[in-house]
Amino acid sequence: MSVTVERAASVEEAAAAIARGAALLAGGTILMRRVNAGDPRLERLVRLEDPALRRIGSGSEGVSLGALVTMAEVAAAPETAFLAPVARAVGGPALRTMATVGGNLFARRTYGDLAVALLALGARIILARDGAREIGEFLRGRERAGLVLALEVPRPREARAFGFLKVARVRPAGTAVMTLAAHLPREGGRIRGARVTFGGMGPGPLRSPGAERALEGQALDAGTIGRAAAACVEGLEPLDDALASAWYRREVAPVHLRRLLEGML
Repeated sequence: MSVTVERAASVEEAAAAIARGAALLAGGTILMRRVNAGDPRLERLVRLEDPALRRIGSGSEGVSLGALVTMAEVAAAPETAFLAPVARAVGGPALRTMATVGGNLFARRTYGDLAVALLALGARIILARDGAREIGEFLRGRERAGLVLALEVPRPREARAFGFLKVARVRPAGTAVMTLAAHLPREGGRIRGARVTFGGMGPGPLRSPGAERALEGQALDAGTIGRAAAACVEGLEPLDDALASAWYRREVAPVHLRRLLEGML
């Protein structure tokens, strides 16, 4: 299979190429696997070289990440220190120098560790065609989303308000059996706006309604953590794959959520 690679100097040129059937080539860590496997839908690729998509911006409420910012850059930048543990969990050093934050949004399970964290933080995705979209809405329709320009990520107000955990059989850079993240803002010692998310517990990153319900309005203590862990698999449908069975994921999810929340005390 022959593959044609086009270069686009602007977002408009890239969007036009995508509309004609080209696929966007960013870091290539996901797309090139499909190209090498001979996917016939990937005969035309386009590279976007707009430097604006490689910028990291910082404001009073959070950070803005251009879609072509790499995981290595997220791990190193002072503005994204709260996301550094997430970025470092993505593959090894060589992969992190190529993998982009925009590309990670489209990773299918069991990849997409960053997307799990972004869902917990309530990030917004900036699209070339439709403007800003809340990440949960974006993930539900990401196959039809089009060109991603940037991510707007709220910064946790306190260090212990955000936690992330990747569960893998091979360390330090194995594929995730499951990924967990939690954002637990607190007012007067009570959790307000709890968000708990899982990767590997469904077809894509998902919020845990049972855990969030158990945490909302409560103090984060041993009792609350136990109730959240017991309820965390409600509404989730883990799947069987080569890494783990659905039964195994369902059994260990409460254990790992408990560990994550205990680290946020």
